[in-house]
Amino acid sequence: MSKKTTQTRKQFLKNIGAGTLALASAPAIIAAGTRPKISLLNRRVYTPNSNVQIALIGAGGMGTEDTITALKHQGVKLVAVCDLYDGHLQRARERWGKDLFTTKQYKEVLARKDVDAVIIGTPDHWHKQISIDAMRAGKHVYCEKPMVHSLDEGHEVIKAQKETGMVFQVGSQGMSSLGNEKAKELIAQGAIGDINYAEGFWARRSPTGAWQYNIPKDASTKTVDWDTFLMNTEKRPFDATRFFRWRNYKDYGTGMSGDLFVHLFSSLHFITGSKGPNQIYSSGGLRYWKDGREVPDVLLGVFDYPDSQEHPAFNLSLRCNFVDGTSGTTYLRIVGSEGSMDVQWRKVILRRNNEQFDSDPFLKAKASERGMASTRKKMLPPEETVFEAEEGYQGAHYDHFSNWFNAIRGGKAVAEDAVFGYRAAAPALACNDSYFLDKAIKWDPVNMKLL
Repeated sequence: MSKKTTQTRKQFLKNIGAGTLALASAPAIIAAGTRPKISLLNRRVYTPNSNVQIALIGAGGMGTEDTITALKHQGVKLVAVCDLYDGHLQRARERWGKDLFTTKQYKEVLARKDVDAVIIGTPDHWHKQISIDAMRAGKHVYCEKPMVHSLDEGHEVIKAQKETGMVFQVGSQGMSSLGNEKAKELIAQGAIGDINYAEGFWARRSPTGAWQYNIPKDASTKTVDWDTFLMNTEKRPFDATRFFRWRNYKDYGTGMSGDLFVHLFSSLHFITGSKGPNQIYSSGGLRYWKDGREVPDVLLGVFDYPDSQEHPAFNLSLRCNFVDGTSGTTYLRIVGSEGSMDVQWRKVILRRNNEQFDSDPFLKAKASERGMASTRKKMLPPEETVFEAEEGYQGAHYDHFSNWFNAIRGGKAVAEDAVFGYRAAAPALACNDSYFLDKAIKWDPVNMKLL
């Protein structure tokens, strides 16, 4: 099958032209101490033509951070907050005003005519239902990743988005980063040749990083709506640990893969145009955080991406370690036949192989004529170019909300809609299934179904 998006080194250097950075001269550029900037000038800044009134459903850590970022945009107002814990509602009123409407019932938020759009920051097991209900109620949706809690839920969200026409965006905020956009551009130009491998790694060590979230002293059935929390899953006696550290339990969270791998899938799929892998296998274990959690704290995933119109076949390796002594290492690396790139939200490091192969008889003869023939090889560094965001860049999280609000106001459609969100969530969820079932999972990335 032909590769429409891949190019040879010569084609790449020809295509970038005189107006862009000549990568062949990258060593000289680096030696001069300069770093090419990822330009902000081509970023579309939408002038608000109307206010967007939003509500937050799920006012924990990520939901709160989402709302803080959303409110940095002009013409955006928070009018309501929903959460199942009294303390989160109290904190919301203290942060955003005592007149803020607060409730423990999300459908009360959806019934309000002054709410245009909602941010869903609930535990994963509520993402599907609240997203569908919100779109059916005529609200635009920003739903935290992963889009759904299990593989069988994705098509329902896609159906609701298509039928309602509401703007739906999944909250893998790195999707909208300058780094991802530059990497996508470089891949399309053939900067690293044909992709054949990619790898990503998340490392954490702190208790909070390992989901040992704070449990408030007043946590009880008087302050927490435990029955609603459990409404769509197994009924249990009140357990404050399960409520506040929900990521550790299969009924509510999606483990390391659903929390972190999904970011890497989102970025990789955006950069390469991929629809996803067709085989998923994982391994790992609970090595340190033996606190009653049901999911591993070390997880390895291996993913086979098939040959497609968008890219050649390649392999992906992902790792996550919550007991990592290096503490905090995170990266996504994409490797091709001509080089590789490390992709960060504010930076892309492009490396191209400088190795010379003396296999052409004509070139050998010319070298001998000039007295340059030698059997001893040289140590040649790879060409390296570092692209960095310009000063003043407000970050991927800000841009992700910019894209959502622009789409709500009639601008360009969001990239991470329900279809994209499901294709990013599916391999993460299948990774968990592989771990617990101890077998490879076969997946159809085009039709989005198990095989």
